[in-house]
Amino acid sequence: MDFKAYGWSILLLFCLLSGCKETEVNTATIDSIPARHSDEKIKGVSFVAPPRPFSEDPMMPLKAIGSNWVCVIPYAFTRMEVPELIYNHHGKQWWGEKPEGIRTTIELAQKNGLKVMLKPQVWIPRGWTGTLSFEDENWATWEKGYEDYILYFAAMAEEMQVKIFCLGTEFRTSIKQRPDFWNDLIRKVRKVYSGNITYAANWDDYEDVPFWDQLDFIGINSYFPLVDKKTANLVELETAWNKWLGEIQEFMVDKQAPLLFTEYGYLSVDNCTWQTWEIESNIHHYQVNETAQANAYLALYTAFWDKPYWAGGFLWKWFPEMKGHEGYPEKDYTPQGKEAEEVIRGWWKPDTGF
Repeated sequence: MDFKAYGWSILLLFCLLSGCKETEVNTATIDSIPARHSDEKIKGVSFVAPPRPFSEDPMMPLKAIGSNWVCVIPYAFTRMEVPELIYNHHGKQWWGEKPEGIRTTIELAQKNGLKVMLKPQVWIPRGWTGTLSFEDENWATWEKGYEDYILYFAAMAEEMQVKIFCLGTEFRTSIKQRPDFWNDLIRKVRKVYSGNITYAANWDDYEDVPFWDQLDFIGINSYFPLVDKKTANLVELETAWNKWLGEIQEFMVDKQAPLLFTEYGYLSVDNCTWQTWEIESNIHHYQVNETAQANAYLALYTAFWDKPYWAGGFLWKWFPEMKGHEGYPEKDYTPQGKEAEEVIRGWWKPDTGF
């Protein structure tokens, strides 16, 4: 065992033996929360679509850390002021985001025994899906393009026996202003896809999603701010998680579906356990800090792993063959080759001696 792995095993043992605080919640209330869909946690990664075809099997490193799921993400593009959705663009779309690349990625994952969540997403240059908004007549135009995009991949998910389909990510304004569109979209997806369906809500508005009762998982992109400190330790992070755990569990007792973290993760820089969306826009001003990232993963797993209503989730993100990054992988969310990878392996594949 190398020193890095040994160090994390000692930290994990300390946490287990020291009686780290748990959120105090009424047992009867917890028992009413639906259990996850299977006995095994979803140990998934959000797979970054590469610019070019794979040169070797990209799933082997995932199996080495104990992953059992992959999230495959085709991207479409839109602009805040233009009600048009662009997908499969010949000149600008990477191979891994096009139908051919998506199919190949799914096939490779399934060949290696990994289950798949297909999660079509929309990228907005200098914008965010949460604030996307149009005048009424333009909403209808944009929604027609989005519906075609989603139903195309829902049909692919059915054809390829994908286990989970995510029909939207962080559309805060849209679901508030246009609930009928989303209700209708869910019905249409159900007609072409027979697997489990979810939606990826942002961490701060999951309580406002009106259609959870129509879905199979409560999906949250888990970027909850925890501790504003360069390197938060495990006790500090667990204390911070207690607040969010209480709110999540109170919310979950009324739901008939388990909780899935459709995304979760931490940049490997100072202060990565605080407002990560702010750090992203100023990433070059932050110093590399692998320990802060590793501590954050350890705290999340410690907080959620034994919760029966938590199905698991998909860490953000993983670069196949280290392709597709934006030029600073040493600071990016990926845990590849970093201290956090040892923490993840320890929880996902404990029989390796971690």
